[in-house]
Amino acid sequence: MSAKDLRRDVLDELDFDPSLDAAEIGVAVSDGVVTLTGHVGSYAEKVEAERAAKRVKGVRAIAQEIQVRLPDAKKVEDDQIAARALAIIDWSVHLPKNAIQVKVAQGWVTLTGAVPWQYQAMGAEAAVRKLSGVFGVTNLVEVRPDVRPTAVKEKILEAFRRNALFEADAIKVSVEGDQVTLEGAVTVGIERDAAEQAAWSVPGVRSVVDHIVALR
Repeated sequence: MSAKDLRRDVLDELDFDPSLDAAEIGVAVSDGVVTLTGHVGSYAEKVEAERAAKRVKGVRAIAQEIQVRLPDAKKVEDDQIAARALAIIDWSVHLPKNAIQVKVAQGWVTLTGAVPWQYQAMGAEAAVRKLSGVFGVTNLVEVRPDVRPTAVKEKILEAFRRNALFEADAIKVSVEGDQVTLEGAVTVGIERDAAEQAAWSVPGVRSVVDHIVALR
């Protein structure tokens, strides 16, 4: 696929996504690397633009240079953002109470603390990035599992065998402490993402090194 065709596909995917306004987003392509520029009205849209670009066949990497420009009417003070972030985290039934701390500086939210599962750390980030006034999120929440690390590899392999998106035998799993390394080859990028997500879903995993190659 030519760079011109790939650029058109990325632009079409951005325009197709109903959760973002792509009118001010620019796209440049070189050797499968897509650079996103321009500006959007919220941090959630910035994240969604990157996700949309990753869905396009032929995209090998993303350079994210989109800026968040909030309209004056949407600017929110840091203490208000912090209060709303704590409230939305406390309301979530999936997050342990008082496990996550919030710091806000000039609209940038930093999350700290510890939870048993990776999806909880990611869920906290997903919740606060949708808040008005947020320019970005740094997620420093640690995953501290309640299970023995020795069981991690077998649980990952079981998760792989249940997943219909890819062949489990095509991926090699190695575990050192709480770090998982994935190796092998899959057909398309969505299979690689599914394998990584399956690894992250297992309690005890605090780091995933993804060396899986998508053949196209």
